[in-house]
Order: sequence, then C-alpha cells, then structure tokens
Amino acid sequence: MNLPNYNIRQLLEAGVHFGHQTHRWNPLMDEYIYGSRNGIHIIDLTQTLTMLDVALNEIHKLVSKGGSVLFVGTKRQAQHAIAEAATKCAQYYINYRWLGGTLTNWNTVSNSILRLKDLEGFDESQLSLFTKKERLNIEKEHQKLNLSLGGIKEMKNIPDMLFVVDTNKEAIAIKEAKKIGIPVVAILDSNSSTDGVDFPIPGNDDASRAISLYCDLVSKTILDGMESHLGSAGIDLGESEAPSSGDLPEGKSSENGISNDKVSSEKVEADVPNQSSDDQTLADQDNSNAAADINRENPSKEKNQKKDESKTEA
Repeated sequence: MNLPNYNIRQLLEAGVHFGHQTHRWNPLMDEYIYGSRNGIHIIDLTQTLTMLDVALNEIHKLVSKGGSVLFVGTKRQAQHAIAEAATKCAQYYINYRWLGGTLTNWNTVSNSILRLKDLEGFDESQLSLFTKKERLNIEKEHQKLNLSLGGIKEMKNIPDMLFVVDTNKEAIAIKEAKKIGIPVVAILDSNSSTDGVDFPIPGNDDASRAISLYCDLVSKTILDGMESHLGSAGIDLGESEAPSSGDLPEGKSSENGISNDKVSSEKVEADVPNQSSDDQTLADQDNSNAAADINRENPSKEKNQKKDESKTEA
C-alpha cells in the first residue's frame, strides 16, 4: 500500500488550520481546536494529520476490495475540485445539488438517470421532429438532470462510502448514508457537526486550496487501491501488449526491398560496361564482315590494283 505523501507544511500552506470566527464555532469541535487568534479558531494540525491518515487507509482498504466512493460537495468552492478528483480516479460525484432520496430512494433516482440517458441519445434528426418549444423544453430538462445526476449516471448501485466536504451543507446526504449504513469520510470545520461522520478530518472546508488538497489525496489513494485490487485479481498492469504479427515482417520486407534495390542498381551498373563492350565487339564483327563482302563482290578490281602496282615498281 503506497499512500500519497503529505506533511504539516503542505497543510499549513493550503490553509487547512484556519477555522471560522470564534462566535460561530460548534462545541462538538472543541477537542480538535488548538486555540484562537484574532477572533478566528485555529485547528490542531497534528490531529488532522493523524485522522487524515486513518481516513485514507480506510478508503484504500475499501477500494482494494472493489468498493466505490461517492464524492459529495455542492458548495461553489468545491464543485470543480470534486468533479475533477472523482473523474481522475473513475468514481462518482455530486457537485450541484443533493437530491433528497438519492440513497434511500435509489429506484426513483435510477429512473431519472435512465431518462437522462434517453435525452442524451436524441440526435438532430430526432429533434427536428419536435416543434421549437418542445425542443427547448427537452434541452432544459436535459440540462437540469445533467447538473444533478451527471456525476452518477454510470453508477449502477448505491456507493460503498461517501467523501463529504462541508457537513453542514450536506447534512441530508450524511443522514441518508447513516440510515443505510454507508461509512462517511468528511471534512469538519470549526462550525461543523460530527454527528453521523465515521472518519472525521478536522480542517478548513471553505478555502479552495485546502479542498483541492483533500480531493487530490483521496483520488491518489483510490487509484492506488484500484491498482492493488487489479493486482490481487491476477492482472499484470505492467504487461505490455504483444506487437502485431505484421510489424516485424513489414520491417524485414522493407529492409529486403531496400537491399534488393541496391543489388539491382549494382547489377545495372555492372551490366552497362558489359553491354557497351558487347556492342563494340558486334560492331567490329559487322565491319569485318562488310569488308569481306566487298572484297568478294569485286575480285577483278583487286587483281587490276595488283597489276598496276607491279608495273609502277618495274
């Protein structure tokens, strides 16, 4: 098990230690508060570090057994971080609005998910059959369902664990999870309630940097748990695919083609001088044959030439 590395310095830089104003605190969080400064509570990061490690270990154990985690964070600061982290580790998320009964009335919610998928299946040719007003209503319905259920449209059953940011805003989700018996990992600020939270993580739940740090650590832990789950199932993640049978012969054929081209070019170069010499010998033979034919045709001329030469010598 390889959990992501983190330390108190990273928590300090992300502003995890900052709580709310002292008059807005929840007495249930007293044991996690280190003190106050300038009217703001300071959270004890030593406890945060320990409890964060416990929560990540529980998430890793769950995912390594094939479990799933639902990220829940509908406040504006957490929407992007929740969606990005859940998508990175192939989990589910709700970042717009928690629909009442998402867990306790899953059958009805699953019907709404089916409706969302049906709307996504419409193409231009099908939409052209509707009037303009009907198309606008379909688009509005699709946008509304996609905002609320887009992060869980691939979820077949209820999740095995919840990761919640801001327990005050997501109180309904925690109550539903507690009713069904789903464990909850939650970020607790100085004004949060610990009721229904199985693995609390004391820390700032308002700063975007702190929320991004939590989500990044949880997503990395889930990815490591998925790797261990696949490894226990006998799947070798480092095994590379075998090269296709046509790759090597193609390379050899290309090399052979290049070598054959070289050989053929060398043969052509070697044949050129041989061909020229053959042409020269053929030309010499033709000249000698032509001279012999001329001599055969005019034997009398040769005799007369010999007589004239003998006379001149005498």
